[in-house]
Amino acid sequence: MRFIRPTLAARRGRSTRRRSSPALAAVSLAAALALTATGCGPDEDQAAAEASKSAAAASDGKITIPDDLKDRLKEHGIDMDKWRGGEWKNWDRETWLREAKDFVNPIIEGLWDPDRMRDAEKPPEKSVDDQDISGDTGVTDPEPAPVTARAVGAPYGESVPQAGKLFFDGPEGSMVCSATVVEDPANPGKSNMVWTAGHCVHSGKSGGWYRNIAFVPSYNDSALSTAELETASKERIAPHGVWWADWAQTSAQWIAQGGPTGGQGASYDFAVIHVTPEKGGAGTSLEETVGSALPVEFNAPATPDIKAMTATGYPAAPPYDGQKLFQCEDKPGRLSLAAEDPTMYRVGCTMTGGSSGGGWVAAGRDGKPALVSNTSIGPVTAGWLAGPRLGDAAKSVFDGVSEKFAGR
Repeated sequence: MRFIRPTLAARRGRSTRRRSSPALAAVSLAAALALTATGCGPDEDQAAAEASKSAAAASDGKITIPDDLKDRLKEHGIDMDKWRGGEWKNWDRETWLREAKDFVNPIIEGLWDPDRMRDAEKPPEKSVDDQDISGDTGVTDPEPAPVTARAVGAPYGESVPQAGKLFFDGPEGSMVCSATVVEDPANPGKSNMVWTAGHCVHSGKSGGWYRNIAFVPSYNDSALSTAELETASKERIAPHGVWWADWAQTSAQWIAQGGPTGGQGASYDFAVIHVTPEKGGAGTSLEETVGSALPVEFNAPATPDIKAMTATGYPAAPPYDGQKLFQCEDKPGRLSLAAEDPTMYRVGCTMTGGSSGGGWVAAGRDGKPALVSNTSIGPVTAGWLAGPRLGDAAKSVFDGVSEKFAGR
C-alpha cells in the first residue's frame, strides 16, 4: 500500500519477509513496503504513467491545479492567480503550501456534489528518543493471518456513527480517505474534531497541504450500490451534510519525514481536523449532529494487553470501490519500520487504499471503547494493516487543535 501518493492508482509494494532480527526486520520491511494514503485506482500501469508525468512536471516547476477543479473554482469566483498570492494553485515542492501555519481551506459550496464524491476514488523537529511508548523498539511480530473485511450493516449511523469519508484534491485530481469523529475536551459533547492519517491532509516532505478537504460522516449510510448511487440525492449520500476543514494539524515528523515508500514517517502518520458545516446552521456541532464521538486514548495498553482492535474504513482499491464501509477485527501485533521510531500496531485485514485514516478502536484503560490508532500502511497483498501508536507527539497535535478552538 502506498501512503503518501494518494493521487495515484493503487500500486503496492512486495513484502516477503515475515520475521528476522529486529534490526534486519526494520530494514527489510522499510525497503519492501510501498505505502499509500488512498491512491485508489485499479490500473497500475496508468499509476506509473501518472507518477512519471507528475514527476516530470514537478522538475519543470509546472505542476498546476487540475482543469476540472480550476473550472469549479472559477464558477465560485475564486481567481487562482490572485488568491493567497497565487500560491494555492501550486503543487511543486518549492511553492506548495507546506508549513503548519500555511494551512488554508476555503469553503466552496457545492464543490463536493454527488457526482464528484462518487467519482473521487484515488486513494493520496522534535526528538523521537522518548516517543516509543511500547517499550519494545525495533521488535516486529510474525506477520498476522489475513482477516477478511466485513461489510458494516446499514444504516452505518446506528453502529459506527463516528465513521465517515474524507475527500480532498491533489495534483492529479480528487482523492479519498477515511476518518473518525473524536471527542474534544475543550468542548464537551459538542466536538467538531475529526481524526485521520497525516498523509490524508499533507503530502509530507515531498509537498504540502492538500486542498478542499471535507468530511462526510456516514457517507452512503444506506449502503447503496454503485449503480444506485448514480441517481441518489446528496441527502442520501451525505445524510449529515458536508463538513469542511477550517483547520488541520499533523505531526512535525510527518511534515519533515513523510515519504512515498519504505515507511518514512509512518510512526507519526496521524492528523486532527477541525470542521465546520458547509451550509452553516444553527451552531449544532458535528458530535451533536451524528450523535456520538470517540475519546482518544493516548499511551494505550501495550500490545499483549489488547485483546482486539477494530479498524473501520471505506476501502477503494480493488476488490472494493470506496462506496461502502467495512471493518476488520484482530488482536494486534507489533511492527517496527525503524529502530529509532515508535513501534506500530499491526492487524490482519484485507482492506485496501481508501481505508487510510480510518479509526482503530479498542478498550481503553477504563475498559470503554476508544480510538487508539488509525490506518496508515499495508502491503501489496492487502493482508494486513499497520497504524501508529499514539504517544506524546499525537497528543501534542490533538491538544493543539482542541486549544485553538476552545469555547468555539
